Amino acid sequence: MKNLVKKIQDTAHQHNLWGKNSKIVLGVSGGPDSICLLQVFLQLQKKYPLELIIAHVNYGLRGKDSEADEKFVRELAEKNNLKLEVFPKAKLSEIPKLSFRKSPSENELRDIRYDFFEKIRTEKKFDLIAVAHNSDDQVETYLMRILRGAGLQGLSAMKFSQGKIIRPLLGISRKEILEFLRNGNLTYRTDKTNAESLFLRNKIRNKLIPQLEKNYNPSIRKTIFDATVSIAQDYDYINEVAKKVYQKNKDLSVSKLLALHPAIQRRVLLQAIAEKKMDTQNIELSHIEEILKALKSTKGKNQTFSCQGLKMTRKGDKVTISYN
Repeated sequence: MKNLVKKIQDTAHQHNLWGKNSKIVLGVSGGPDSICLLQVFLQLQKKYPLELIIAHVNYGLRGKDSEADEKFVRELAEKNNLKLEVFPKAKLSEIPKLSFRKSPSENELRDIRYDFFEKIRTEKKFDLIAVAHNSDDQVETYLMRILRGAGLQGLSAMKFSQGKIIRPLLGISRKEILEFLRNGNLTYRTDKTNAESLFLRNKIRNKLIPQLEKNYNPSIRKTIFDATVSIAQDYDYINEVAKKVYQKNKDLSVSKLLALHPAIQRRVLLQAIAEKKMDTQNIELSHIEEILKALKSTKGKNQTFSCQGLKMTRKGDKVTISYN
């Protein structure tokens, strides 16, 4: 038990995840990963003056199980004398883009969760938000993005630190987490839908990865995780180069853009999209390739491309990016 806490503490130092007096919002669902996250921070709180608050999201999508999850987390918060903030299921109906949908997508649920965590962090004037993604989640995310189509940014997957979000368990496997909980006699909630292949992530977790382990590489999880670390380093370097290029060429001249290395072309376009305050997470490699195809077209000097609310217009040698 102490070994895992020490391992996470070393990870925190290595990636500069938090300071000794940090105020941290803990995203706790009640599942094994988030219970591990909570217990680790309770241990660390004995050494450092960390201020903690628990945030729990009740989507209300699993009936009585959702209510039981909330009750479990409430009892945990009370037991450990921690404040608790809950996103109630009733508020789902107040979100315009979800009001007409029976079943929100995985991405929509993620956005609800992160928006709620950020709201708590801002209102309480806290520093950081800790979520419980582990190395198995990283592998699943990598494979999801390969299947959907992604460039370096997507394939570098999640980071230990991203803005105000920290992922202290990202270097820890699901197996290690379960062993930690078992050794500490710690209880947790089990989401039965994780065993069902309803979402793409679950299909990858329950079907694809076991097949890869059995038939191709028994160490596929470690192999892929190591690849994401390497890809993330490559992505960071290329991104820094692209930032400098974009700062000098904000006019987005077609001729200047196409004179760049293809890797830098893509990143400069993403820089321009991000500057319009668009979420580039939903912009796939195929979208960028379509934009470049339109810029290279000799059919006419004027070209238009639209996707994900993004609109790219080429008039002569000038590129304009906007969103609806």
